[in-house]
Amino acid sequence: MDHHGVLFLCLCLVTSQSRTVEASEETLLWMKRMETATRSRSLTSFAELIHGLECRLLNASFGGHNLTLQTNTIQTLAFKLGCDFTGLSLSSAALGRVPQAPAQHAMQFPAELTRDACRTHQRELRLICIYFSTTHFFQDGPSRVGAGPFLRASQKDINSSLLNNYVLGAQLGHGHVHNLSEPVNISFWHNQSLQLSPAPVPAELLAPLTYISLVGCSISIVASLLTVLLHFYARRQSDSITRIHMNLHASVLFLNVAFLLSPVLAMPPVPGSACTALAAILHYSLLSCLTWMAIEGFNLYLLLGRVYNVYIRRYVLKLCAVGWGVPASLVLLLVAVKSSVYGPYVIPLSNSQGNSTGFQNMSICWVRNPGVHSVLVMGYGGLTSLFNLVVLAWALRVLHKLRAKEKAPGPRACRDTVTVLGLTVLLGTTWALAFFSFGVFLLPQLFLFTIFNSLYGFFLFLWFCSQRCRSEAEAEAEMEAFSSSHTMQ
Repeated sequence: MDHHGVLFLCLCLVTSQSRTVEASEETLLWMKRMETATRSRSLTSFAELIHGLECRLLNASFGGHNLTLQTNTIQTLAFKLGCDFTGLSLSSAALGRVPQAPAQHAMQFPAELTRDACRTHQRELRLICIYFSTTHFFQDGPSRVGAGPFLRASQKDINSSLLNNYVLGAQLGHGHVHNLSEPVNISFWHNQSLQLSPAPVPAELLAPLTYISLVGCSISIVASLLTVLLHFYARRQSDSITRIHMNLHASVLFLNVAFLLSPVLAMPPVPGSACTALAAILHYSLLSCLTWMAIEGFNLYLLLGRVYNVYIRRYVLKLCAVGWGVPASLVLLLVAVKSSVYGPYVIPLSNSQGNSTGFQNMSICWVRNPGVHSVLVMGYGGLTSLFNLVVLAWALRVLHKLRAKEKAPGPRACRDTVTVLGLTVLLGTTWALAFFSFGVFLLPQLFLFTIFNSLYGFFLFLWFCSQRCRSEAEAEAEMEAFSSSHTMQ
């Protein structure tokens, strides 16, 4: 080769390297621009930014077989694929990961990925992979971002504390991918293996659970409404205990109504503000119901445990301030601090098909923040259930001692059984089933929790009727005793 040929080859190499450097710098600047947009909260469309990044990676010129670029929260990879492609496996252990994303991940692409594209065009293909350690680019939903055959796995809203909001995506440029005998696998590993997370509900159980909830809540709504109306009809017989029961019935009534409306208002045609408002109302109703259950336990303790006649001025009014005021303060505080806590919440559903498991989505208007859900739903309910279980055990012990002193005959055992069941319902101890939704307890817990707690208002109605019948029977017995004594005189 003469000197002119060597000089021409050197110029070509320099030109190629300069184009590669220029393309890399342009793509890197675009990635930094995307990060700046998230920090400044500008009105720039994140969908356009991601689409622009995809186009630059698909059209970038680079030497070798791959190009890797990385910023603080974004990592991109571009690969040149030919028709002799034998498969590709990527993992966080082999790649330089984004510093703010400690979660492990892996992506496997089968050899037949380029099969259909090579049948029509014998040319080089481009495979790009993008890793995001933040979901700020997907505030409008991952499904609205990007174009083409873009394979994306996102865990925003579902178990985000486990997977750190990590988003992985891949796209095969200028080619279509379908009917693969071996699927493209995208895998995540939890960074906190001891943390409990809600297990996906089997999709085949969605219909029966929904039907049970619909029927049970409807029956409870009718029963609670009827109880409240009967109370107002016989208001002259009202006392503090009955008024406490009526407040519990009212909270259960609001809870059931809000729960039945929650899936309806989570549908796309309904404005997001309506779903947010209903989610806050549903959370408030649940907290109120739990608070009134705890008040029932506290009132039972005063009835059975006080030695002297304790008088509390405006007792029911103070209890109403606690039962309705404390939950309202908590919910209003959350809305004032961050209204996005409430809104459409996606419930994962597992759908078993052969050896693979797919996931579907079901949305309700509910608490979206995992921290708020842990503290002000599970934590609040856990404390209430624990308190009432302790009160129930103590009350049964007191009743047993009283029966032992009276040396009651055998027929009283039936009445004692009804009393135990009534106290169990009154204190809402069946809500403790919510803490057994794991492992082998998942399916029995789902059905038992749905049946018992959807019919909670109906069970309270039965308790109200039994107490009313007992009080009327006792009143008639006293009247008969008074009449017989008056006749003898």
